[in-house]
Amino acid sequence: MRFRTMLTMLGAGLLAACGVNSVPTAEENVNAKWGEVQNQYQRRADLVPNLVATVKGYAAHESGTLTKVTEARARATSINITTDDLSDPQQFERFSEAQNQLTQALGQLRTVVEAYPQLTANQNFMALQSQLEGTENRIAIARRDYNEAVQAYNTRIRTFPDAVGARIFYGAKPKVPFQAQAGAETAPTVDFGNAS
Repeated sequence: MRFRTMLTMLGAGLLAACGVNSVPTAEENVNAKWGEVQNQYQRRADLVPNLVATVKGYAAHESGTLTKVTEARARATSINITTDDLSDPQQFERFSEAQNQLTQALGQLRTVVEAYPQLTANQNFMALQSQLEGTENRIAIARRDYNEAVQAYNTRIRTFPDAVGARIFYGAKPKVPFQAQAGAETAPTVDFGNAS
């Protein structure tokens, strides 16, 4: 009887040491952080139509830029990535690229807006612009938090003793973190138009 109790306690201790609870806990943390990333991207996508409509009223002949923003938003919202896809680098790259295209299109829109002082004085536009800037900051924070959760999860499933339980019980695969956009290491050229 005493031997069985000791064997049961030893077995429970070994299971606990093998990541039986810590691996799913870490994975749920990654999934929750991913949910926040998606939430912030959706918030941005929801703001874009109102921003485009406001700009359209002032800058009707800038329809090319407005079309690019609208198309980029459509691409960004059409790529859905689930928590199961977080271990698939190709799916993750498709999602990330679509979001980066929307970011670039919004940057072009900001450039257009600067040519219309009456638009930048419009209260509705200013409120939308402020919300969009705040959302971009929230996206950056959500991506950072997601990457930290991915790092903790990936470390847990690759290190002993949790790696044993991660492979045996869960078949755990590393999650894909966000990475810098290609060319991000190169500083943009700033030209104030006063070349001599």
